[in-house]
Amino acid sequence: MLVGSYNFVLVAVSYLIAAFASYVALDMAGRITATRGAVAHGWLAGGAIAMGFGIWSMHFVGMLAFKLPIPQGYDLAITLYSLLIAICSSAYALNLASGAHLPPSRLAVGALILGSGIAAMHYVGMAAMQMQPGIDYHAGWLLLSVVIAVAAAGAALWIAFALRSEGRGVPYARLLAAAVMGVAVVGMHYTGMAAARFPEGSICGAALGGSGISPTWLASLVGATTFAILGLALVTSILDRRLQERTAQLGESLQKANQELTYLALHDTLTKLPNRLLLRDRMENAIRRAVRHGRRFAVLFIDLDGFKAINDVYGHATGDRLLLQIARRLSEVLDGDADDTLARLGGDEFVVLMEIAAPDDAASLAERLMEAVAQPVALDRVELHVTTSIGIAIFGPDGTSERELLANADAAMYSAKDQGRNAYCFFEPSMNQGAHQQLAMIQDLRRALSLDQFSLHYQPKMIAPAGPLEGVEALLRWHHPEHGMVMPDRFIPLAEKTGLIIEIGRWVINEACRQLMAWREAGHNVPSVSVNLSPAQFRSPGLPAKIEDALARHGVPASSLVLEITESTAMHDPDTSLAILQRLSSLGVRISIDDFGTGYSSLLYLKRLPASELKIDRAFVRDLVPDGEDAAIVSAIIALGRTLNLAVIAEGVETESQQRLLTELGCTSLQGYHLGRPVAADEAATRF
Repeated sequence: MLVGSYNFVLVAVSYLIAAFASYVALDMAGRITATRGAVAHGWLAGGAIAMGFGIWSMHFVGMLAFKLPIPQGYDLAITLYSLLIAICSSAYALNLASGAHLPPSRLAVGALILGSGIAAMHYVGMAAMQMQPGIDYHAGWLLLSVVIAVAAAGAALWIAFALRSEGRGVPYARLLAAAVMGVAVVGMHYTGMAAARFPEGSICGAALGGSGISPTWLASLVGATTFAILGLALVTSILDRRLQERTAQLGESLQKANQELTYLALHDTLTKLPNRLLLRDRMENAIRRAVRHGRRFAVLFIDLDGFKAINDVYGHATGDRLLLQIARRLSEVLDGDADDTLARLGGDEFVVLMEIAAPDDAASLAERLMEAVAQPVALDRVELHVTTSIGIAIFGPDGTSERELLANADAAMYSAKDQGRNAYCFFEPSMNQGAHQQLAMIQDLRRALSLDQFSLHYQPKMIAPAGPLEGVEALLRWHHPEHGMVMPDRFIPLAEKTGLIIEIGRWVINEACRQLMAWREAGHNVPSVSVNLSPAQFRSPGLPAKIEDALARHGVPASSLVLEITESTAMHDPDTSLAILQRLSSLGVRISIDDFGTGYSSLLYLKRLPASELKIDRAFVRDLVPDGEDAAIVSAIIALGRTLNLAVIAEGVETESQQRLLTELGCTSLQGYHLGRPVAADEAATRF
């Protein structure tokens, strides 16, 4: 018998190839499991080629490690057949390991098929040497090599199946498993080699005539091809895993972003309460439940009393903080009632949707809500007080649709405000009449300007105590075709609410300027005309240009026009107000601070305002008596005006005693019914 020898360096290389191929195979099984469809089939094909090449190359490197004392070679066709067997066996193994289940019976059959394939690959590869005479195999060693192949195949399948999923620690487990699998594969190969016996005088047919592949060329081919394929497969697998992880992260981020967008679309951005859209959905669900199961529910429409004044005086930032506190209190009242909904519609309007057994349940909740809101709120060392008016509508008698219930609850809320505020009202059908009247009034108001239904009445302002005339104040009147003379307190709030106040205010400025010049052309000495600016008009970007245009159009000296703004308007966002007033003052018009004493002026800002006069609010004049509190307040305002070099005008003077006392206190000018009622322009001319 020919005695062979082994190159132990190549033996070690063969083991490394076997372990490397095993690791790539385990990783490929994980990629196949993590994908679906055509992508999974692609990974299966690539994995089968990589694993097959790995097992096959380990076999041939092991063959190269074996040296006989005769020339050796390998038939190319048979060598490729052995490679094909290795690839097909690997494809079957990967497909089996990447399945959802691997019961023992299936594992046993798979181990038998894969082990037989590996053994077949080995012995077909041996046949590629074309030994003459043929190789004599020891039956015991041959059988043992097949048993080892089957056992190794079974272990490999079980390990690949167990480690097919990605997770923490799996890469390290695969390394250990690959080392064990490499030992099993190498053990099978060298057991098979031990079974081969070469009779004395044997020759290698594949080495004759140059028809076979030389060992040197085969070593280069196998080594380069194997490491290239295995390396490419592993790198591709790692990159794909990273890409999949990144894709998963992006998917999670996208899902989170979608959830956040959905939340923002359904919730108020300030209070995080449900918004109108989510409230509508919950009301529709409540209506369906009520119809199906005969349940009852109530809608409570909540509006804060006095919130606008706080917003005007302290600014929107403070107003928002107050709203957050109020929202928290309302939520605490409803805490524990999972079926109830508290929503914010916008501004200072909230809605509560609650299931009830009787209307008294809604009344009880309304009282608790009012009590919670009425508690003072401390912000920046300032104690703020607001109350709430609540309107209640019951599903069934007060409406059967979401829109109808909200509208009727809103109407009931306004009825509560009309009754003095800080109250609640159940809806009554008569309340809708007021809402319809208001809607009709708004429609008529939109047409009033184009139909020339507005006019100005003028009230004199007299130098104390009784003249001469210092100027007139223009007061707006609406001549409604059905309701007759409509006073400003009825339609100005509607004009502000709808935005019509901007165009109406522009008309007032133009008409006042026109009338002033008409009086002067007729020979009447009217020193000035005062016009009131609403908060919306005051902050409109085009106001200075409109005033400048009116002055130029009618030829009015700028100093003859007085613009009156309320103290609360001037103190709302003081820096912005100061900039607007300075821009207006630069035109040459005079600025008057109206309703002085009712707001919360900062002396620091007041002294910086380009104002020429302060106008004492009529609330301090109404009950004015010597040595009274109002007299003390008026005296303080007059002293402040003198210190700041401002004229001081008292409005609402209705009695001779008020006229006399205000003059004694030092008021520079007076205005009120006692000195002259507001009248139309023609009648005012006869009094000048």
